[in-house]
Amino acid sequence: MGSDLPVLLAAMSILSALHMGFQARLVGWSRMKHKILPPSVTGPAEFERTFRTHQNGVELYPIFLVVLWTSGIFCNEVLAALVGLLYIVGREMYFTGYINETKKRLPGFYLVLCAILILCRMASVGIIQSFLDKYHDIKLF
Repeated sequence: MGSDLPVLLAAMSILSALHMGFQARLVGWSRMKHKILPPSVTGPAEFERTFRTHQNGVELYPIFLVVLWTSGIFCNEVLAALVGLLYIVGREMYFTGYINETKKRLPGFYLVLCAILILCRMASVGIIQSFLDKYHDIKLF
């Protein structure tokens, strides 16, 4: 195994997958607590917030993985992994805040949004730089 493997990106991917699994388990516990059988997704407000916040994470997860890996491969793996960690922290803040009260989700939401935007910017800069270098022999950085 070479040292050029993207080990930090892989570690962030596994950590984020475990985090998503943990949050899915919390949805299951909320189902049991409130006696809500699948496929029903309605019930007490606490359950609906728990279910909805997990669904929000599921909806955003593919975008996170794409920009994490693209920014890490084309720009900077260490920085991408650190921003990926911020994303996971933001998702947890969002999850716990949303379960308690919908307005409390906003700090986590803004942290997640910032992480995604930073990773998008890194990916874009890295791709443009790689494109110019590969196809036009122009080295910007």
